[in-house]
Amino acid sequence: MLSELYTGGVLDAAAAIPPARRLDAPQASKTKISRVCGSEVTVDLSLEGDVVSEFGMEARACALGQAAASIVARNIIGARAGELYALRDAMREMLKDNGAPPSGERWEDLSVLAPIRDYPQRHASTLLVFEAVCDCLDQLRKRQD
Repeated sequence: MLSELYTGGVLDAAAAIPPARRLDAPQASKTKISRVCGSEVTVDLSLEGDVVSEFGMEARACALGQAAASIVARNIIGARAGELYALRDAMREMLKDNGAPPSGERWEDLSVLAPIRDYPQRHASTLLVFEAVCDCLDQLRKRQD
C-alpha cells in the first residue's frame, strides 16, 4: 500500500529539508522534473578540485523527492565527484534492481527510501536530486575537456 511509503523516516527526512537556497554564482546548475508527478529539483553546485564546496537547491517535490533532496543537501559538502556518481548508481540499483541501500556514515540515512523500490512510479521523483547533481558534475567535466 502506498501509505507505507510515507512513514517515520521518509516524513522526518522530508521535514528536515533545509530552506531553499540558490547559489549566487554556481559553477553548474541543473533542474530536473519528474514527468510522472511534476516534482522539480534545481541544484547549484561548486567544487574545489574534485570536492563539493558549495551546494544550493530548491525542491518543489513530493515527500519522497523532498526526503532524498534533504538527505543529500545535509551531507553533500565535502563529497567527491566519484562518490556522487557512485551514490546515484547505488540509488538506481537500490530502487530498480533490489540492490542494497547506500552505506557509509554520510549516506546511510538514504536507507529510509528503500521501500520505494516496490513503487516504480515513484522512482523518478526520488532520483531527481541525484540526477541533477550528476548532471552538474557532467557540465563541469565538459568544461575541463
